[in-house]
Amino acid sequence: MQKVKFEEGVEKILDKDTRYTRDAYLFVREGLDFTVKLQKKSGQAAPRHVTGQELLEGLRRYALQQFGPMTKTVLSYWGVNRCEDFGEIVFNMVDSSILGKHERDSRDDFKGGYDFDEVFVKPYQPPRPRRVRHADTPPRSGTERLGDGQRSADATELSGGAN
Repeated sequence: MQKVKFEEGVEKILDKDTRYTRDAYLFVREGLDFTVKLQKKSGQAAPRHVTGQELLEGLRRYALQQFGPMTKTVLSYWGVNRCEDFGEIVFNMVDSSILGKHERDSRDDFKGGYDFDEVFVKPYQPPRPRRVRHADTPPRSGTERLGDGQRSADATELSGGAN
């Protein structure tokens, strides 16, 4: 099977499947190159076939390097919202002869890779503040008996003091 030029192949894909933008295909192509370079850096002498799980990890690292805290937003704009979308893009490129594959490769290789919120959003969220209780302050149980007209501090917090 003869490989097709990238741009020509993507045009044919976009004529049939509009779920993902041209930029999503370019990103996956660049992410594949990035993943191969990572393999070379890790001491693998000869280039070899990249598995779906290896590509997902490379795409994750490449996306964070390129877009940082905007990664999930950018990918979503391109129509990519989960790892399975990367698999669809890869196999669209395989079906269009842009990429090759081994007989054991499948779309299932991209299932259950990682949660986009966990890997693209959570690392950039500030840590949740911890409540600090001073040693000389007794813990609030919320069950103290109150006199007429009094309310517990918990009730004030929950109601915003408007009751």
